[in-house]
Amino acid sequence: MHVENTEMDGYTLLENVSLNARNTLRVAARARWLAEVHDPQALPKLLATPALQQLPVLVLGEGSNVLFTTDYPGLVVQIATRGVEVRDTNNQTTQLHAAAGEHWDDLVRWSLSHGYPGLENLILIPGSVGAAPIQNIGAYGVEVAEYIHSVEAFDRQTEQAVELSGAACEFGYRDSCFKQQPDRWIVTAVNLNLLHEPGLHLEYAGLRTQLARMGVSQPAPYHIAEAVLQLRTRKLPDPTLIGNAGSFFKNPLLPTQQAHELQAEHPQIVLWPVAEECMKISAAWMIDACGFKGLREGDAGISNRHALVLVNHGKASGAELWALAQRVREGVQQRFGIWLEPEPRIL
Repeated sequence: MHVENTEMDGYTLLENVSLNARNTLRVAARARWLAEVHDPQALPKLLATPALQQLPVLVLGEGSNVLFTTDYPGLVVQIATRGVEVRDTNNQTTQLHAAAGEHWDDLVRWSLSHGYPGLENLILIPGSVGAAPIQNIGAYGVEVAEYIHSVEAFDRQTEQAVELSGAACEFGYRDSCFKQQPDRWIVTAVNLNLLHEPGLHLEYAGLRTQLARMGVSQPAPYHIAEAVLQLRTRKLPDPTLIGNAGSFFKNPLLPTQQAHELQAEHPQIVLWPVAEECMKISAAWMIDACGFKGLREGDAGISNRHALVLVNHGKASGAELWALAQRVREGVQQRFGIWLEPEPRIL
């Protein structure tokens, strides 16, 4: 069977598709098949297509959390649905229903402009709404899991549409059941519970300082959003100007005793308490301490603005970027005894 461009009810199926513009690291790669899905109810029919049934399936949002090191030999599914609506509201909360294909940053701005605060710390994070629960995106002291009421998804195991409660999503630090079982779930929508009077999250390093620079002593959610915008713009390279996937490495979590032992050896190391028995170590600080910040090998590099960000200066291949990432991991392991985990999915 050979299909170049097939229009079906609910989806468009394309063969031998370039992924160059569909990943923010801008690496050259191709997909054997790509389906743009406009109606989640069409997923069973799409996945039952004879030519696709034995192939691996990759669900791709806006490509801001993936590194292609080679062509993808199977089916890439992009959920292209749009729409945000208020599903329920009471004296304390408002529930928003957002389609998976919506831009995450657009959703944050929409919610703030309509008087539904809570997501302000998560402004300017690239990617789609559907990708947010998979990675349990987080920034400036907030994780999206705090606001997720439920996630709607297609379960490839049972071939049924389901709605998973926040607890059933098994959220962890940059983790979820969707990330743990990528071959099972296709996220189709996210339902968020936003408090009318949310507690403001101001604990993250630099946020209060930025608010003070702005002359804000009694911040409202829109002040926090503006402060985060300024911080992210100053610290992180713009993926529209230089290829990157944001933070490439996770901040490691260590038992408190081990973290304090590491701090005794390296007094300047940056760490934060997560719980009584656990601390988060700054991966950026360790990468910088190893001398990797600003390093460039051909067109593959580490940003000179933020040591967590792997960048493509032009025509670096995915394999070249991954080789540089491996060099960084090995350097941190050798000096600090910690093996960094990448945030993006490596394919």
